[in-house]
Amino acid sequence: MNEENFVFENLKVYQKALEYVDLVYGITKNFPRAEVFSLSDQFKRASVSICLNIAEGSGGSRAEFRQFLKIARRSVRECIAVTEISWRQKIIPSEEKQWSRECCVELSKMLNGLMKSLKS
Repeated sequence: MNEENFVFENLKVYQKALEYVDLVYGITKNFPRAEVFSLSDQFKRASVSICLNIAEGSGGSRAEFRQFLKIARRSVRECIAVTEISWRQKIIPSEEKQWSRECCVELSKMLNGLMKSLKS
């Protein structure tokens, strides 16, 4: 039996979002125990939300897909905020802050581009 491929799995933005989830899970492994159910959990949920909204939205109309991409973009912004808070609280080093921010900037650009392409 062949594995069924879903359209969203071929999207570069979805693949980038998966890479970002991997990055976030790697970063949060080093979070203090006190942050496991707060900042760490929020960071993971926000990063996963990016992937899930791309996947879920791809199954609807173009207008619905754009709406889900907007939600994914909001999750990217949430990740930026969690990154900044984590750095300010000295939970993550500057290098991890930079990696996270760079990935978020790229994801945001990719989501914007995909949303624009769905308008036409």
